[in-house]
Amino acid sequence: MTQAVEYDVVVLGAGPVGENVADRTRAAGLSTAVVESELLGGDCSYWACMPSKALLRPVIARADARRLPGLSGAVRGPLDTKAVLARRDEQASNWNDGGQLAWLDSIGARVYRGKGALHGPRKVVVYGPEGEHHSLTARHAVVVSTGSRAVLPDIPGLAGAGAWTSREATSAREAPGRLVIVGGGVVGVEMATAWQALGSQVTMLVRGGGLLPRMEPFVGEHVAESLKEAGVTIRTDTDVTAVERPGGSGPVTLVLAGGERVEADEVLFATGRAPRTDTIGLETVGLEPGSWLKVDDSCRVEGTQWLYAVGDVNRRALLTHQGKYQARIAGDVIAARAQHVPLLESDRWGAHCATADHAAVPQVVFTDPEAAAVGLSLAEAEQAGHRVRAVDHDLASVAGAGLYAENYRGHARMVVDLDREILLGVTFVGAGVGELLHSATIAVAGEVPVDRLWHAVPSFPTISEVWLRLLETYRAG
Repeated sequence: MTQAVEYDVVVLGAGPVGENVADRTRAAGLSTAVVESELLGGDCSYWACMPSKALLRPVIARADARRLPGLSGAVRGPLDTKAVLARRDEQASNWNDGGQLAWLDSIGARVYRGKGALHGPRKVVVYGPEGEHHSLTARHAVVVSTGSRAVLPDIPGLAGAGAWTSREATSAREAPGRLVIVGGGVVGVEMATAWQALGSQVTMLVRGGGLLPRMEPFVGEHVAESLKEAGVTIRTDTDVTAVERPGGSGPVTLVLAGGERVEADEVLFATGRAPRTDTIGLETVGLEPGSWLKVDDSCRVEGTQWLYAVGDVNRRALLTHQGKYQARIAGDVIAARAQHVPLLESDRWGAHCATADHAAVPQVVFTDPEAAAVGLSLAEAEQAGHRVRAVDHDLASVAGAGLYAENYRGHARMVVDLDREILLGVTFVGAGVGELLHSATIAVAGEVPVDRLWHAVPSFPTISEVWLRLLETYRAG
C-alpha cells in the first residue's frame, strides 16, 4: 500500500541533528516529517557519544582519585567492569528509542519508520519495515541528516573477519582479553583508554608518527605518555597489510608490513568515516550517490533551492554538537525562506550562517588526560596565511591544577592573530580541561580582543587561572 502525504519539511535521519532540525521547523509552525531506518536518536545516543562517555567516565574519575592523597588508597582495585557496562547500557537507553519517539511526538513531528530515499525534487519515498510505502512531498525543504558510518580499509582478509568498528567498541558485552586498535585518532585513543581500564590488554597500531594528529602536537604526546603508563602498547609508523580470521570468529591475526604477525581476541579499526548517502536517491536529483554533500553557510546543498544537508553528511565538522548547531541554523533558514523573511546572510555571525564551522569548532577528547581545543591550531593558522603567535603555558604551574591532583601534567596554548589582536584557537590538555573549553569557545567565536580578555578575571584557585597566565605571557612579549 502506498500513501501520499505532503509536509512543509521532510527530514531524512532522526539522530540528534535531524531531531534539532525538526524542533526548529516545528517551532516555526511548519509541518515536519522525520524518516528513520534505525533507532530514533542515531549513533550519538546508542553507539557513539553517550555509550563511549559512559564507559570513560569511571576510568577518568578513578584516575583523578588515584592522584589525591587520602583517597588514592581507596581506589587501587580494578573497576567493576560489569557495573560499568550496565551503566553504559542505561545511558544508551538499553538501545530502546521510546523516549526519543515520545519527544518527537510532543513537538508534533510525524515519524516514519523505514528507509527513506529521494525520488526527484522535493519528493521522498519511505520503504516501511512491513512492505508499506509512503510517498512524501516537501513544500519547502528536504533535509538530509543521515550521518556517517565507519569505513574499513581495503586490506586482504578484513572483509568477513568480524572486525570491530566504533559501534561494536562502544556496545561490546565484555572486555576482550587482547584488543588491537588500528588508528590513532579520537575513537582510537578513547577506546584504548576505556578498554585498557576495563581489563583488556590494548595494543595500538598507528600508521602515522603520533596520536591525535589533527590537534596540536603536544596533545598527542601527553595522551600517549598516559596511555603507555596505563599499560597500552603504542606502535607508530606501522602499517597493517592483511588480516587473518578464518570463519570470522576466534583469535584474529594482523600481518604488518615486513611480515610481523600480531594476534588478538578482537580488533578495532578506527580509520575513517564515509557519508551515509549511498542509498538515499541522490541520483534522482543529479547528485552522486555516496558523496559528501557540499553546502553553503545556510546548509543548503549547492546548486539546489530546496535540499539541505546537516551534520556529518556535509563534512564540515563531524561532531554531534556541531551538527546540532548546523541543524538550528538550517531550521531557522528554512522557516525564514518559507515565510519570505529576509535572511541575515550578510551578517557573518548572524542567525542564518553556520560560521562556527569555519572559525570556532570545539572538541573534547575524553581520555586521561582530557584534550580540548577550539578554532585553529598553530599550523592551521599559519597555513591559512594568518600572522600569528603561539602563547604556551604549563598547566601544572597553575595553583588550581596542584589542588586538582598531585603530579598534575598538562599544557595550554592560545593562537593569537597579531593583526586583529584576537584569538584564532585555544588548546588544553590535562585532567579536567574539558570544562575549560567553553570559555575558549566564547573568546574565539566572539572574537574578543585580547585587551578585553585581560578584564575577564578567573577565579582563584581554579585551573581556569591559566587564562591569566597565558595573557601575562602574551603581554610580556
